[in-house]
Amino acid sequence: MTTTVPTLAPRSAPAVLDRIESVTLSSVTLPLPNPISDAKVFTGRQRPMTEVAFLFAEIRTEAGLEGVGFSYSKRAGGPAQFAHAREIAPDLIGEDPSDIGRLWTKLVWAGASVGRSGAATQAIAAIDVALWDLKAKRAGLPLAKLLGAHRDSVRCYNTSGGFLHESVEQVKENATRTLESGVGGIKIKVGLPDSAEDLRRVRAVREHLGDGVPFMVDANQQWDRSTAMRVGRRLEEFDLVWIEEPLDAYDAEGHAQLARSLDTAIATGEMLTSVAEHHELIRRGAVDILQPDAPRVGGITQFLKLAALAEHRNLGLAPHFAMEIHVHLAAAYPIEPWVEHFDWLHPLFDERLETRDGRMHLSDRPGLGVTPSDQLRAWTVDRVHVDAPR
Repeated sequence: MTTTVPTLAPRSAPAVLDRIESVTLSSVTLPLPNPISDAKVFTGRQRPMTEVAFLFAEIRTEAGLEGVGFSYSKRAGGPAQFAHAREIAPDLIGEDPSDIGRLWTKLVWAGASVGRSGAATQAIAAIDVALWDLKAKRAGLPLAKLLGAHRDSVRCYNTSGGFLHESVEQVKENATRTLESGVGGIKIKVGLPDSAEDLRRVRAVREHLGDGVPFMVDANQQWDRSTAMRVGRRLEEFDLVWIEEPLDAYDAEGHAQLARSLDTAIATGEMLTSVAEHHELIRRGAVDILQPDAPRVGGITQFLKLAALAEHRNLGLAPHFAMEIHVHLAAAYPIEPWVEHFDWLHPLFDERLETRDGRMHLSDRPGLGVTPSDQLRAWTVDRVHVDAPR
């Protein structure tokens, strides 16, 4: 009996699947309805926040595919992100958009003299997110499905109703409305100069919520080590899911002491802007629930590296802000995570994420599943279109 082994057909598809034809960058200023204050305002370190600056990147390929991504900055830094992105965007023209990791490295080297964290990589983040959005759209899949989803919905909690500029009565009203909208947990801000007032607010909200509602607090880095330990012990009676940013974001040793000493989980990481900075927290055992922010660490490419490190240590995951991006990344994390619900970004997109039964649900729309709105265009303060020389 003779067996015929079929020969492989000559490769017919080109090595390059598509090429980037143009990149459009937009600097967008989102006004907030009311000035926002957390503990940093009450300790005199910042002014109330009145707006959020966004950098949007829209990438178009020769095949007519489009991807959209964004980064952001609060209070300062938005123009710097836009300026850096404008300088490095020409290096994308003619490249294959599927080669996302290689392109991230190319853009980092294009601006190497300003480093690999901060505004430089936050500018790259908008582009990186757009490339991942494009890749998922090419596959006809929601981004979470492209990455490999572990779930179709994610536990979610709200922060935007718990700021310190509002009275505790208003915070309780906000919490009731939020839970009725399908969000599962409530986070409020603490870190006031008077810790007794923090405890009063926490007690009032816990009594309002009852024992069954997931409840978190966020000190926004405003405690020193002794205050964090003392108040942290007092907070244990309220059965919190976590205490967030009790110390300066770069105090890995102090966070490690708290994580060892308190029963309540320690959550932090949102202010860090690189994989290396997060790795130090993880290495020192300084965090129970990691809170990376994809736009701040350089985009989805870098976020996925952090997620792998976190999973290796069996850490919880609760990405910061930007739920339109993070619902996908959290859905792809093996250990049940949380996503932060903010309604601030609603005017920027035509679509809405669904919250129901305490969870944020993935849509079946491809990519991130969001489309820039007419309002986003109206709030655009600067715009540049980059394409090949004619």
